[in-house]
Amino acid sequence: MRPKKGSCSVHGKGAREGMDFVTIDFETAKYSRESACAVGMVKFLGGEKADAFYSLIRPPVLYIRPDFTKIHGLTVEDVRDAPDFAEVWERGILPFAGGLPLAAHNAVFDMGVLQAALEWYDLPIPPLKYFCTLRLARAVWPELRSHALVNLGKHFDITYNAHNALEDAQTCGLVACKAAEKRACAALGELLKSARMRLRTLRPGG
Repeated sequence: MRPKKGSCSVHGKGAREGMDFVTIDFETAKYSRESACAVGMVKFLGGEKADAFYSLIRPPVLYIRPDFTKIHGLTVEDVRDAPDFAEVWERGILPFAGGLPLAAHNAVFDMGVLQAALEWYDLPIPPLKYFCTLRLARAVWPELRSHALVNLGKHFDITYNAHNALEDAQTCGLVACKAAEKRACAALGELLKSARMRLRTLRPGG
């Protein structure tokens, strides 16, 4: 299912120069982090959605826990003929990111999946920069009772299919843009500084 249309522009001088980033979201087949079975990515340039990438992934072990299927709707039949992570990484994820900072909602999970999958396939771990929109949301809207992505979507009237990797990635980006509007920040670095955050770096060994 394709995500609902929508973008969030950061208004003000230089707004189209600094809010450039790529959101990423993984779904997994089981609890082990290397078991990625889908990835969604959305590129935001100048605070607006510019492009999107989605791919199913055949996990290293062709098995998806039934309780995980209930969450994201994916089955073994969906991923049986999908490319493995190594192919999706080299042909999709890495070129789509294009050197821009990555963003994920609860980045500990998604960056953990990325690192585990890279290690599983013995691929180099590049020093990708990233930030967490969950931490950002907690800093910008401390008054909210929940900062889970689905609840932020409801709060901001963003209609989307939760646990679809592409739609989760888009909603993650819209939350980041709304945070920039709330803090009146035209650049990503300025926004993170206002939230007492900084870009983190993906490194071997965590």
